[in-house]
Amino acid sequence: MENLKQVDESFMKMALEEAKKAFECHEVPVGAVLVKEGVVLARAYNQVEFLQDASAHAELLCLKQASLILNNWRLVGCTLYTTLEPCSMCLGAILLARVERLVWGAPDRRHGACGSLVNLLSIKHPTHHLKGEGNILEESSSRLLKEFFQLQRKLHARK
Repeated sequence: MENLKQVDESFMKMALEEAKKAFECHEVPVGAVLVKEGVVLARAYNQVEFLQDASAHAELLCLKQASLILNNWRLVGCTLYTTLEPCSMCLGAILLARVERLVWGAPDRRHGACGSLVNLLSIKHPTHHLKGEGNILEESSSRLLKEFFQLQRKLHARK
């Protein structure tokens, strides 16, 4: 299991790099990486503001990229790494895409669907079982989010 933890941390570091890109673009710093058999298929970061699309979350953008690459919406055997606990919209898409495993960093007490606000993982899904693992590099993910929102408050206080 120690090896799995190291693998998870390695891919979560890649997701954090994506989150930093979001930060630089003035987006909520969430990044995601989708992996199959140790190979990164897709990487994405939040682009809600840039695309003016409430669904442009890192997780959904990552799922779309991977589906195009595999030419299949079923992402069987894949693991999705995301720096923030997914919301119910993203978790629904993750379930529908048949992702095998979900790994997240920081909890999201306002929107998290893996136990922080609601726990959709605890409901037995009729067609798919998603394994979930949280709090991987939680401190790094949380720190980036806190820094972003502190900066946003300062910028908006000046206006």
